[in-house]
Amino acid sequence: MITRWCLLLTLFATVLLSGCVSSTIQLVRQAETGLAEGQAVAILSRATKKQDAEAGKDFVHCVALRTASGNQRISVVSEKTFVDSMFPWFEPRTAPTDLADLGRLVAQPAVAERINQIGVRYIVWIEGSTKRRDQSGTLQCAVASGGIPACFGFLTWEGAAEYEATIWDVSNQVHAGKLSSEATGVSIVPAVIVPLPFIARVQASACTSLAEQIQSFIKG
Repeated sequence: MITRWCLLLTLFATVLLSGCVSSTIQLVRQAETGLAEGQAVAILSRATKKQDAEAGKDFVHCVALRTASGNQRISVVSEKTFVDSMFPWFEPRTAPTDLADLGRLVAQPAVAERINQIGVRYIVWIEGSTKRRDQSGTLQCAVASGGIPACFGFLTWEGAAEYEATIWDVSNQVHAGKLSSEATGVSIVPAVIVPLPFIARVQASACTSLAEQIQSFIKG
């Protein structure tokens, strides 16, 4: 009987979570874009005065990998490679924190020459976060007779991944535009003896949609 209930819960959760992650994208274009042969994009986490407010490095890495793959792939310079090549201008303590600072920095002849040497045409700044909210339900575990652990209950929560990418055209010294990606989804953990977690992967969804936006935006 317990096995049957476990199978029913698994089926129920799978159906419930099918397509439960929804994504919203927005785009604001302020300049024409395009890439010539040999030009690349640098995708960076936007520096802020509060270290904990930076976009997660893993998310930025995910966006960089996906932007450099697929049918619309474009050449991407990783954050580490760019920061190391541009030392000391983009180190955490000295990196620009807003568009005005960035514009002034990349307009300096020495900085512009270095950026040109590594082939970067656009700098993409990413900021945002993934949060867990609205948790409800309970899940309790105990050791049943015979020393076998057992869990009973039902947990659910909403995950939200909200990220924004600002694109700066280094060659033309202009703010080319802004992209945003928001993904939300509900995760559940039903448990009859054994917990069965079904997690809505909102961050992965936001990463994919933002990378696709960057590809389309840059290619015009």
